[in-house]
Amino acid sequence: MLTNQNTLIDAFGRQVDYIRLSITDRCDFRCTYCMSEDVEFLPRDEVLTLEECYRITKAFVSLGVSKVRITGGEPLVRKNAIWLFKKIGELPGVRELVTTTNGSQLEHHAQAIKDSGVQRINISLDSLNPERFRRITRVGNLDKVLRGISAAKKVGFKNIKLNTVLMRGINDDETLDLVQFAIREEIDISFIEEMPIGLVDHARENSFVSNTDTLTTLQKNYTLISSALNTGGPARYWTVANTNTKIGFISPHSHNFCEACNRVRITCKGELYLCLGQEDKIELMPLLREHPNDDQPLINAIVASMKMKPLGHDFDVKRAAPAVVRFMSHTGG
Repeated sequence: MLTNQNTLIDAFGRQVDYIRLSITDRCDFRCTYCMSEDVEFLPRDEVLTLEECYRITKAFVSLGVSKVRITGGEPLVRKNAIWLFKKIGELPGVRELVTTTNGSQLEHHAQAIKDSGVQRINISLDSLNPERFRRITRVGNLDKVLRGISAAKKVGFKNIKLNTVLMRGINDDETLDLVQFAIREEIDISFIEEMPIGLVDHARENSFVSNTDTLTTLQKNYTLISSALNTGGPARYWTVANTNTKIGFISPHSHNFCEACNRVRITCKGELYLCLGQEDKIELMPLLREHPNDDQPLINAIVASMKMKPLGHDFDVKRAAPAVVRFMSHTGG
């Protein structure tokens, strides 16, 4: 129930003030935990236009959303994405505009992203070994990503964060190397437990690495100080003593964070998912196209959707089938 006409409150009393908006399902990587190798991308007419992305964001901001994350696929492969960044950044009420990228295009776009008003960049990085990096991404070039990180630092981004998915027997032996890289570069890093979304070519029960185990490993090698930092998302942070680096842990399995969930996701098809780990959704694209000059039907649908937001996800890495069949690339990173 809404306590204020300009605030989104779900049935459990949680305020939704954060949206993750995917602007494309396309990506120049094929990460093994994110999409299938032979993925087929959506036809152009089934993808939101950038103007429609802006309309959706504006509607959410009018309802109290203050944090917007632009995702993909890889958002920087979308033509004119910077235009959208700038338009969203100019919306009154947007306190924080961030984007998530694989870093492949960052070298060429870092300055434009900074100029557009994006305040923070998250960069996916699962290995510092070039051959392993290519195996995980199937096609990725590690050197391009490292140059992208350097470019983001050079143009003045102060809040760069790496996102790492550790997988046992695949890259978990790089935990310390990745943290040391973050310390050396004076950036932050978050470890994200692999989520049972989409069918992958490895058994998640065997590859799953708990963030509890990761934290234990790190505490044996670093002095970590619990941090009260809250970036508006699910990560819990520790500061590495005597450094400028914070380590975050996003732990949907080992430390379920659903009780404080403040976010929803919009796919590049205009599907509003109230929970990453559930299939319930609202179709926003038809409302946009049936009412090109009236956002009220869109706003009404968003308000009504709050009744659908579940208490939490249903992730279980031991389940034979994934909790959600769609890949992360469909829902948005």
